[in-house]
Amino acid sequence: MADPRGFLTQRVRELPADRPVPVRLLDWREVHAHRVGHPDDLALLHRQAGRCMDCGVPFCHHGCPLGNVMPEWNDLVWRGQWVDAAERLHMTNNFPELTGRLCPAPCEAACVLGINEPPVTIKNVEVSLADEAWDRGLVVPLPPQWLTGQTVAVVGSGPAGLAAAQQLTRVGHTVVVYERADQVGGLLRYGIPEFKLEKRYIDRRVEQMKAEGTRFRTGVEIGVDLSAAEVRDRYDAVVLAVGSTVPRDLPVPGRELGGVWQAMDYLPQANRVALGAEVPDQITAAGKDVVVIGGGDTGADCLGTALRQGARSVTQLEIMPRPPVQRPDSQPWPTYPMLFRVASAHEEGGDREYAVSTTQLLGDDHGDVRALRLTRVEMNEGRLSPVAGSEHEIPAQLVLLAMGFTGAQPGAVLDDLGVTLTERGTVVRSDDFATGVPGVFVAGDAGRGQSLIVWAIAEGRAAAAAVDSYLSGSTTLPAPVTASTRALRT
Repeated sequence: MADPRGFLTQRVRELPADRPVPVRLLDWREVHAHRVGHPDDLALLHRQAGRCMDCGVPFCHHGCPLGNVMPEWNDLVWRGQWVDAAERLHMTNNFPELTGRLCPAPCEAACVLGINEPPVTIKNVEVSLADEAWDRGLVVPLPPQWLTGQTVAVVGSGPAGLAAAQQLTRVGHTVVVYERADQVGGLLRYGIPEFKLEKRYIDRRVEQMKAEGTRFRTGVEIGVDLSAAEVRDRYDAVVLAVGSTVPRDLPVPGRELGGVWQAMDYLPQANRVALGAEVPDQITAAGKDVVVIGGGDTGADCLGTALRQGARSVTQLEIMPRPPVQRPDSQPWPTYPMLFRVASAHEEGGDREYAVSTTQLLGDDHGDVRALRLTRVEMNEGRLSPVAGSEHEIPAQLVLLAMGFTGAQPGAVLDDLGVTLTERGTVVRSDDFATGVPGVFVAGDAGRGQSLIVWAIAEGRAAAAAVDSYLSGSTTLPAPVTASTRALRT
C-alpha cells in the first residue's frame, strides 16, 4: 500500500491545473497541462498517490473493465519506483496514456475512499505515470521470441483492434491491421478532438507496435478494396473491430435542411484541419449560432470544436432532466452514478439546456436551417412527456446531431463475411467472442454496442486470448474477467 496515513493527512483532492481558457481557445493543443518530470507536478503526484488507502477489498478493480491494479501502481508511484510502477500499469492496459485522457474513470466512482471523502485521483495518476514512463524510456517494443506461423487479420484500428493486434503479435502470430481511413486510430484519430487527445500519442504507440512486428494497411476497406473471401483465404483468423458507427438520427420535420449534420461528419473534418490538412467545403461553426443535440461526450467535443472555430453562440441540448450534483440514493457506491459533470469544453463557454425535445427544424428561403422549435419535457411515470405551453424557438445556422450510435455499419465487411446482426445492430457472438463464421471473432463496440474506451481495450485483450486459444489450442494471454469473457476463462 501507499502512505498508511496518506488519506488522513492529505484529505484534499488535487489535480494539475488546466491551461487557461482564453489561451487554449486560441489553439488545438491539449487542454490538460501535466508537465512531465516537473518537480511540482511530481510532488503533487506523490501526494495524491499516497492517498490510496489499505482498503482491504479495492473496489476500484470492480469499477474498471480492464481490472487495473490501481493500489499497486499508486503505491509504487508514491515510493518513486517508476520501473515497477510502469510494469504494473501496462500489465493490464495496453494504452494507459489513452485511457488516462479519455476514460470517465468508473474506478474513481468505485474508490473506497470516495464513500465519505473525495476519491483518489486514479485517472490523473494513470496518465501521469504513463507519460513519465514514456519520458524515462520505460516503454519499449516487446517483440515475440518466436513466430507461430499463424496469421491474423484485424479489421479496424480503434482501441479494440489495436489492443487485440498488440496482444496477438506479442505471442508470435503474424498480425495485419486493416484500416479504411488514411491513418491508424479509428475514431481515436478523427473522432476525438486534438484538445482532448493529441494524435502524437497514437503515433507513438503505432511505432511501438510496428517495432514489435504488427503490420498496418491503411486506406484499405475490406469488402471493397479487398474481398472478404480473400481475407478468409489469406489469414487463419479474423478479428472484427469495426466499431459502432451508425449514428442515431433525428426524425423531425426539417431534417433535410442544409446546415444539419451528424457530429461524425463535422468532427473528422475539424480534426484534419487542426492537423494541417486542407478540407474543401469544410463544415465550420465560424460566425454561426450552433446547436448541438445530445448531452454526452461527443456533444461536448462538438461544443469545444465550435468555440475554437469562432462560433457566435453554442447551445447543447439534452432531452433528459439535468442530473444531480451529488450521488443519488438510487445509485449507491460503488456504481457509476449519473451526475452533472463539467467537461473541459463546458468550462470554455456555451450553454446547456436540459429536459428539452426538438420538434421541428425551421428553414430560411434558401433551404438552410435558421432555428429549432423546442418543447420542454418532464418525467411522468417513467416516461417523458411535453410540458404544455413550453414551446419556444432558438436560432441556429448549424445543427450538429450527437445522439450516439445504434450499431455496426452494415455493408461490405459484415455482409461478405456472412456474420449476422442482433436487433440492436451489433454483431452476433458467443461468450468467447466468436461469430457464427469459423475463425471470425468480434471485439469492441461492433459486438458490445457503443461503450467506453476501457471496455474496447478490455474486449480487444479478451478477444486476442480467444483467438490465440483457437489457433494454438490454449493461451497464455491474460483476459479481463468480465461477463463476456467468463466462459473463456473457465
